[in-house]
Amino acid sequence: MKTCLLATALAAFLPAAASAHFQLNYTDDMMIERPGEVPMGLIFWHPFENGHVMDMGVPVEFFMVHNGEKTDLSDRLEPATFKGASNEAAAYRASVPVKRSGDYVVVSVPAPYYEESEDIFIQQITKVVLNRNTLPTDWDQPVGLPTEILPLNKPYNVITGSTFSGQVLSEGQPVGGAEIEIEYMASEPDLDAFSTTDPTVQPMAGGSVVAIADQNGVFTFGIPKAGYWGFAALGSGPAKEHEGKDLSQDAVIWIRAADMK
Repeated sequence: MKTCLLATALAAFLPAAASAHFQLNYTDDMMIERPGEVPMGLIFWHPFENGHVMDMGVPVEFFMVHNGEKTDLSDRLEPATFKGASNEAAAYRASVPVKRSGDYVVVSVPAPYYEESEDIFIQQITKVVLNRNTLPTDWDQPVGLPTEILPLNKPYNVITGSTFSGQVLSEGQPVGGAEIEIEYMASEPDLDAFSTTDPTVQPMAGGSVVAIADQNGVFTFGIPKAGYWGFAALGSGPAKEHEGKDLSQDAVIWIRAADMK
């Protein structure tokens, strides 16, 4: 990474015409205490505002990387209905086998979603990193996705009040000037009921929170509150068209921040 590790993006609160779509690979916690099956929900939602839930098609891929080894998890997907505050939509339950110590980079590649209001398709390739026994193994390595955000801080060990940095990659190369939408999970899903919970904060009055990556694809954002934060690099992927319409192929990563005690 060299000097790009120290680069800081210009971050700003910018107005947006519509609230942010965000693909979730959600678990109750990224730090796993005991070996076993970790429940996960794959949900396409507006979690900052506890808003509209979108129907997911059958994911193209669902897998994990542990100690550099890729494991297909697609046979662990179960269709489900997620109940949001205003509607319900098709989503997926899953389980992730976490046994040995180390990082588990869990990736979902959803089917492109048609957004009728914008007449475009959206595909959010999403990563979340689980960890057992605090042994770091894979979090700082690219997975080799068409587009992804490479974290420059441990994504499961972010302190509230500190910063999180990431590098946007497309086919392994930095994406200079990438636009990053930033989302707080104000309503964390109840995985047992597979439904929303009451939001803990309200969305920003100025619209979506946005950062712009520097020439090396690096952005930095100050974390003001504990909980899950999502970062989506919009249109950063190489695919630009699907079924004759424009495609926004986005890279998404979720991190979890915690207060110091």
